[in-house]
Amino acid sequence: MQVCNVCSEQTPKYRCPACKIRYCSLGCYKKHKDTCLPVEKPPALNPETKDSVSTESWSVDDLLHEDDIIDKVPLQRLQLLGQSKELRDLLCNPHLRQLLRSIDSADSKGDAMKAAMQEPLFVEFSDQCLKIVENEEKSLTYNEDGYL
Repeated sequence: MQVCNVCSEQTPKYRCPACKIRYCSLGCYKKHKDTCLPVEKPPALNPETKDSVSTESWSVDDLLHEDDIIDKVPLQRLQLLGQSKELRDLLCNPHLRQLLRSIDSADSKGDAMKAAMQEPLFVEFSDQCLKIVENEEKSLTYNEDGYL
């Protein structure tokens, strides 16, 4: 279980946008911001790709070990998303990329997701993601006790 990088007491719920450390509260953020050392962003690969998906530093580990997430998708299934031609084709659409960026940067991710689900393009994207993840789930083999 992770602990706040500032107070070392609580479970962190937030990440500093500049240096990526994790903290648990506004009080910890205020203490941290005076000593924050921003992480340098990698240079863009190509000026023509400025509209591409953000390459900010985060890892799958950041997502898989969040204690407040109920449904977790195993890493093997998440990796299948990156191998999908259908998803890559959908992500060529600049409107979809902008929707994803707006959700990612929203203060209220739940509200942003609800709004995005009104967009047929986003619904198609999320359905494709679920299809990939669920198809892999169905292909796993279980023994008579229900275990892999």
